[in-house]
Amino acid sequence: MTGPTSPDEVMDVAAEPDGLVRLSWSPGTRVTGELAEIAMARVDAVNGDTENPLLVAMRLTAEVTRDARMVFARKCSANRIALLGSSAVDRVMANFALGVRTQPVPTRFFTDEAAALDWLRRGR
Repeated sequence: MTGPTSPDEVMDVAAEPDGLVRLSWSPGTRVTGELAEIAMARVDAVNGDTENPLLVAMRLTAEVTRDARMVFARKCSANRIALLGSSAVDRVMANFALGVRTQPVPTRFFTDEAAALDWLRRGR
């Protein structure tokens, strides 16, 4: 990605009142290992001592590097993860990332946000 390089410019992590955590990547972001580490630290900080479902909005993400995929394959404070994309390219990136290693928690790709939220909340 050219342009913004600060984590605050390319990602947002926020908790909803019911505990669900949202990690949103800006379109065009190249998710590196360093950004993945920062994102997971922020998710863990938001969750504190609890485990909550995580919705990762990755619509139009430019790339998820190998180092980032390795970070995302480690256990964090999320107890379920829904990857939300909007295109066939997003699905290919998600499937590639999910296929690298066994995921530490149930993880699925969705293109429909309502379906992703339903799956996350049913699994509590």
